[in-house]
Amino acid sequence: MNATALASRLLTERPRPRGIAGWPHAHWLAVGTVCLGAFLGQLDASVIALVFPALGRHFDASFAAVEWVALAYLLVLVALLAPIGWLSDLVGRKTMYIGGFAVFGLSSLGAGFAGSLWALVGCRAVQAVGAAMMQANSVALVARGVPARAMRRALGIQASAQGLGLALGPSLGGLLVEHASWRWVFWVNVPIAVFGVLAGWYLLPRTRTASGPVVVPAPRRRVPAPAATRFDLPGMLLLTGATTALLLALSTASGLPLPGWAVAVLLLAAAALALALVRQERRAARPILAPGLVNTPGVRSGLLVALIGYLLLFCPLVLGPVLFAGAGVSTARAGLLVTLLPAAFAFAATVGGGLLPRGCSDVTMCRFGALLAAAGLLLFALLPATGAAAAPLLIAGYGLGLLLPANNALVMRAIPAQCSAVGGGMVNMARSLGTALGMALSVLGVHLAGAASGGRTVLVVLAAVAAAAALLTRPVRGLRGQP
Repeated sequence: MNATALASRLLTERPRPRGIAGWPHAHWLAVGTVCLGAFLGQLDASVIALVFPALGRHFDASFAAVEWVALAYLLVLVALLAPIGWLSDLVGRKTMYIGGFAVFGLSSLGAGFAGSLWALVGCRAVQAVGAAMMQANSVALVARGVPARAMRRALGIQASAQGLGLALGPSLGGLLVEHASWRWVFWVNVPIAVFGVLAGWYLLPRTRTASGPVVVPAPRRRVPAPAATRFDLPGMLLLTGATTALLLALSTASGLPLPGWAVAVLLLAAAALALALVRQERRAARPILAPGLVNTPGVRSGLLVALIGYLLLFCPLVLGPVLFAGAGVSTARAGLLVTLLPAAFAFAATVGGGLLPRGCSDVTMCRFGALLAAAGLLLFALLPATGAAAAPLLIAGYGLGLLLPANNALVMRAIPAQCSAVGGGMVNMARSLGTALGMALSVLGVHLAGAASGGRTVLVVLAAVAAAAALLTRPVRGLRGQP
């Protein structure tokens, strides 16, 4: 078998078994498979900070050195989401998603066996490649694999799986580190990844055949789509450079030892590379970020709202333990209180919309969720950091659980089916940048103004940002479903 035939065979996605494909509710099995990847990614994101002290002791390394275990993962993930989304539209989203599980599982196995800190950092970078392969396709697989009437609910279920991973990560990580070893924090990913490969193989529908992408209905509204041509390497390099410079500058807030002049240089470099990226994407035949998609009505504001939503979600997760510790709350009780936020997020993303009036549109749900999140964050800033904080955290989590799935549905409706993986990659890139900004803003506020006053100041700012997100939401008409 020659190389061309082998590549064609590998990139030909196998159909689901007839019994599964013919079942009227088979799309929910595909959603469940995507939820498995969403859960795994957020579990890993929320658990990793708990192993920092253990890693520092084991490798006799400083906090700044150990921080690269998280930083390398984040840098690679953000840089690759859009390029992998572009590639997935060519080679098949099912193939790429299953490959992501395989890469993530193998690199997690290697991370658990790492004999040095920098070997662990390298494994984390490879792990991020697998995560990018899953995340760049998750929203697209859901949005294009379910009926239009069920898309918001399906995206809500996916968001609830993310919330469950976020909520379970701290408690699971603490138990593993305390009663087993930091290595099990990585090894626990392996069986989940193996199950994900099998589930993806049998339960995900094909998105590509040997001859090309599976045909999907054309959108009713014309949106500029990139022509098929060679990979946009300059765009990928500029995107990687801009995101790397920005995240390195932001990471100084959490202890990365860089002088002030270096931070200024990194911020200027990020801005210059971003401007160069905009120029490159406007003239590229098949751009990584597709200006035609970004400029589609509703997409640009939707991506900004996605970034804001995850910033609002992650900031309290970082600030909460600091505020509770300053008020004398025990570590165990603080962990339970903080868990209320992602738990309410998961509930609202799954069934919370059922508590609202029937026929509530995605735009209305976005605006109402953003205002609820603003109210919850403002109350969290004003009330004592004790058990009284439970209600504000529940309100904020519930609001974010309404906001993010509805916003993602609006964005994906505005994007043509043939570009859905690129669109999904852009949504996930906004999410990752929001996560990074949330963590950096939290630590920066605490460093500048102290644990109590700094944390509360950040929460007030977040409440204002949440209110602004309600104003940014725009209706998207003409592709599928209601606005």
